[in-house]
Amino acid sequence: MINAASRWFDDRLGASRFAKTTLNKIFPDHWSFLLGEFALYSFVIIVLTGVFLTFFFEASTEEVIYEGSYAPLRGEAMSAAFRSTLDLSFDVRAGLVMRQMHHWAALVFLAAIIAHLCRVFFTGAFRRPRELNWMVGVTLLLLAVLNGFTGYSLPDDLLSGTGLRIFYSIFLAVPVIGTWLAFLLFGGEFPAHDIIGRLFVMHVLLVPAAIVGLIVAHMGIMWRQKHTHFPGRGRTDRNVAGIRLWPTYVVKTSGVFVLVTAVLAGMGGLIQINPVWLYGPFEAADVTTAAQPDWYIGWLEGALRLFPPWDFTLFGYTVSEVLIPGIVLPTVTFVLLYAWPFLERRLTGERDEHHVLDRPRDRPVRTAIGVGVLTFYGVLLLAGGDDIIAQKLDVAIVPVVWAFRILLFVLPLLAAVFTWKLCRDLAADDPLTEAETEAQTEAEGGEMAAAEEPTPA
Repeated sequence: MINAASRWFDDRLGASRFAKTTLNKIFPDHWSFLLGEFALYSFVIIVLTGVFLTFFFEASTEEVIYEGSYAPLRGEAMSAAFRSTLDLSFDVRAGLVMRQMHHWAALVFLAAIIAHLCRVFFTGAFRRPRELNWMVGVTLLLLAVLNGFTGYSLPDDLLSGTGLRIFYSIFLAVPVIGTWLAFLLFGGEFPAHDIIGRLFVMHVLLVPAAIVGLIVAHMGIMWRQKHTHFPGRGRTDRNVAGIRLWPTYVVKTSGVFVLVTAVLAGMGGLIQINPVWLYGPFEAADVTTAAQPDWYIGWLEGALRLFPPWDFTLFGYTVSEVLIPGIVLPTVTFVLLYAWPFLERRLTGERDEHHVLDRPRDRPVRTAIGVGVLTFYGVLLLAGGDDIIAQKLDVAIVPVVWAFRILLFVLPLLAAVFTWKLCRDLAADDPLTEAETEAQTEAEGGEMAAAEEPTPA
């Protein structure tokens, strides 16, 4: 009966042909391709722990009196959101582990996405026909940053409230429509009581749904276009080298998922992060000292700290000093990320399809630009903690700020020049040139070290 039912469905759906094709799918065997899997599995952990937290979190700014287990705050007035966060941390079984695991997973998710994008950039995996998937990946990064910030702001503690104050000021700096945008999102003048509820809807529903949709699209496009592979013996633009989905890749990726889960669980249980009970409930008149956001927003914090307090009047409107570091810089950053595949194609004139990846040393200009840009944002990230640096070094804050301003322009240029020279020297020392390597590959007749699969026409 089971065999008959299976044949009946197979005759109508063609399931056996699909299963055979799927199980024979080729996946790359290089370790750097695991970066995308780290991001995917971190997101799975974010969703699972987030569901648990949703059962106990109360997204409300209604004022309540805390009567929980944390004695230093007992009897204090606070929002229901902050009280529920304290309850999760001290009174809900495994609540603190889940909170910290959720937070660490979010940080690893962002780190894995950025590392994955760097791998794609430096190896040229964004070139034709994968420009669309590059844009999907950049959008995933943007949404991940947005979702991380909304989740970071939900506990309504003094630190996250300071971040929301900065966020509100950035919205106000938008020319002409800034006030309307700020009031539309916050529901009124800061501090507005509607913001926590609206951030909650964005954090648990709207942005995650968009991320899931983009992940499905990203993997679907990748499945259709097939993977790239690094240069090597028998690897050309007309085949795909690697390991088959079943059983090798399934076992391998399952092990990666278990490893990611174990590491995040260990971090959630052993490494403290975001101890909101030390910051206290949000009060509009108070600001925390040493207030730094999570690292993925740190570069924006650094830009706000380093930019001089310049404002001016244009057509009757006051242009805020927050405009350039808070709005122009992030906009230019993501516009250039979206446009990079098309900019490089226009500058280099390369319009052919590419399935074999570049070695960074073989593209010294692209590699130098990438290293210079990463250095630029790295300096901004460090500048986001200039007050802590000044405190630890026991120096005034003004010299630290000026040192970072100088480094912001000098260090990226030096890093780019050094990288360009290093790539040229490494490429010159190669025993085979790129043309000779391609000729040797063609002579070997496409011999594969593992399995191979033709690329789509």
